[in-house]
Amino acid sequence: MIRRFETDVVVLGAGPAGLAAACAAMEAGARVVVVEREERTGGILKQCIHDGFGLARYGRQLSGPEYALRDADRFGALGGLAMLEAFVTSAVRKDGGGFELACVDRGGACLLRSAALVLATGCRERTDRQVFVHGDRPAGVFTAGLAQYMINVQGLLPGRRAVILGSGDIGLIMARRMTLEGMEVLGAYEAKPEPSGLSRNLRQCLDDYGIPLTLSSTVTAVHGERRVEGVTTALVDGSMRPIPGTERDLSCDTLVLSVGLIPENELAKSLGVPLDPRTRGPRVDQTMHTLVDGVFACGNAVHVNDLADYVSESGERAGSAAAAYARSGPGSAGRKRRLSPLVAGAGCLYVVPQLLDLDALDRAAGTRDDLCVYFRSNRTMPVGATARLAVGDGPGGAALLERRYRALRPPEMERIKAATGALAAPLASQAEPGRGASLTIEPDGVEDR
Repeated sequence: MIRRFETDVVVLGAGPAGLAAACAAMEAGARVVVVEREERTGGILKQCIHDGFGLARYGRQLSGPEYALRDADRFGALGGLAMLEAFVTSAVRKDGGGFELACVDRGGACLLRSAALVLATGCRERTDRQVFVHGDRPAGVFTAGLAQYMINVQGLLPGRRAVILGSGDIGLIMARRMTLEGMEVLGAYEAKPEPSGLSRNLRQCLDDYGIPLTLSSTVTAVHGERRVEGVTTALVDGSMRPIPGTERDLSCDTLVLSVGLIPENELAKSLGVPLDPRTRGPRVDQTMHTLVDGVFACGNAVHVNDLADYVSESGERAGSAAAAYARSGPGSAGRKRRLSPLVAGAGCLYVVPQLLDLDALDRAAGTRDDLCVYFRSNRTMPVGATARLAVGDGPGGAALLERRYRALRPPEMERIKAATGALAAPLASQAEPGRGASLTIEPDGVEDR
């Protein structure tokens, strides 16, 4: 027998973004159902036993499980309903508004109907085949997240002698973790000329443990039949092609991949949600509303964040906005949207949100709501830079706010927060649909590259 649920908001994913979204929606008075494919809530946080979580949100250092428990407790206290070990088999938007999702969980098949949908589906790791590592397919090749799960949750060692491909943050953290557990980490190899991880992780996870990082270098082949016996590394040129004659064979039994994350947006695509080619996540406005009416997105499904705190922040925005959307009836003023683009200008790799809902800004004027703009620079600016949010995308645009940074690096996401009330009037008067606003980054002085 198919179970049926009628609710206001369905949240897909129970990681930090999904739990924050669900709690915010319930606190706003909405009925919420959370759909989670794992057996427990918390997402990746369950296996992140290192500290560094919660500083931005709570003002104190927490481990990943401690951070997750706070939202799980909040969710439980609000009487939240979570469908665990559940999978969405189809999702459609109904002609009259709202959504219908077919799901399967431990209790069998069910049908969910809701007015709004929040995508908090997170991201997935790239594999060796996606970065063109050739050779055999023996045991001993792991993504960094899988290695982390094995050690921190299952209590298993991936191997004894490891090489790390890539310098993403999870890989750097695992270099330290494997060393502490008695494994020998021969080094990390990064194809790009600059590291991909946060500066603090480079210092605390590699430098402090004497683990070498080789830039402009990659793993070109894996050797071994039943188990990894070794890998071949090589230097790469400016096009990331291996340079003949630079090959080096290393004896190891484990290869850990830390080669980037990709937002999980297959469901978004099936609903016709337009994606940003830079972030690979949905294009959203400042309330995390996508370009499909009633679909909201947050966290790493929108863009890969550095901090769980910011993932939760976007989840709360999405949940609150989804609840408001569900409360308003079809065709109501609360669903009115007048969108203006927010573009990544000079010096900026990408910007989120990509759109500004001018009507939502008007409604928020005089409230304590802030506009949060997340961005990354398109190159390293070691001597300082100024981020400038302005109306229009040219040098003559009216500046809305500026913020100076001591240094900027593409791996390190930044954000600007501004009081919505201070921006509503200038944006509404000057940001015409097609003109919009822009975020530009101007480096200070001459960079020594």
